[in-house]
Amino acid sequence: MITRRTLAAVAASSAMALTLGLGAPVLAQDKGELVYITPGLDLAFWRYVSEGVKSVAEAQGYGFAALDSTNDPQTQLQNAQDAIARGVAGIIMSPTDSSTAPAVLSLAADAGIPVVIADIGTDSGEYVSVIGSNNYEGASGVGEALAEAMKAAGKEGGSIGIVGISQARLNGQARTKGFKDAVTAAGITGDAGLQQMQSYTADETFKFTQDMITANPNMTGMFVQTDGPTLGALRAIKAARMDGEVLVGAFDGIPEFVPLLQSGELVVSGMQQPYLMGVRSAEAMVEHLNGGTPEKEITVPILIVTSSNIEEMLPTIRETVFANEMQ
Repeated sequence: MITRRTLAAVAASSAMALTLGLGAPVLAQDKGELVYITPGLDLAFWRYVSEGVKSVAEAQGYGFAALDSTNDPQTQLQNAQDAIARGVAGIIMSPTDSSTAPAVLSLAADAGIPVVIADIGTDSGEYVSVIGSNNYEGASGVGEALAEAMKAAGKEGGSIGIVGISQARLNGQARTKGFKDAVTAAGITGDAGLQQMQSYTADETFKFTQDMITANPNMTGMFVQTDGPTLGALRAIKAARMDGEVLVGAFDGIPEFVPLLQSGELVVSGMQQPYLMGVRSAEAMVEHLNGGTPEKEITVPILIVTSSNIEEMLPTIRETVFANEMQ
């Protein structure tokens, strides 16, 4: 388990990612197709994972397709059925939540098609490998940084609200617990409640934040458990003219976070490395298809990015978090 991330470790992780996907690709029809089943490509995180899977699939001579489940378990199941009917070589899946994954794993096992799980996790079922992050540790790092900023601003006596991803997901449960444990250890116990995302949009979190501000006039901190919705929280805080009054910590990352961290409008974000996660997922699948035995659990470090370290972290973030979408 990774508890502290040195610059050397981050640089090494980045260097490994930069070496992937090089070389002349083999014709895709020689090896079949790898399919990535994702909760929703409208969320940047999953798009970056998809790009990571694609980079390795194509470099290793496989065809590639991404199937969008639109955060709907039935669509996810249909996507799996379609992939199986096409006779794909392997499925990389990020489940809509941990409880819906076993149904897909059962179908794939019956068809003899291997599955690698990229993030979120599963309650049960057979799979080749699960690639993820230590969500508890990452959220704990966010909690530590946010608590430190609240204390520096004299706001530790207020309460903290959480806008969470689905708590039916194992990673959602870990993010909530890691964050709460960290702020409690720092002596901040005010609780403004938790709202769970359903549509995972900025507009949804804008409304959640408005409601929290209204119900908790002493709220001085927020934790938003994924990237795009964080923009909705910041917009709601501005609309309430509470800029600087409610300090915000986030999880994951999008290019829009960079100037927000540089300005201090966003205090901290625990950035998973989705592109690298996609790369590692596809690598595990290719190793399995080549007769190897990848590790059952592969952990990709989470980067705790703050206003004070954003500049030195940028080279790594551009590659392993933003999939080179940010120039």
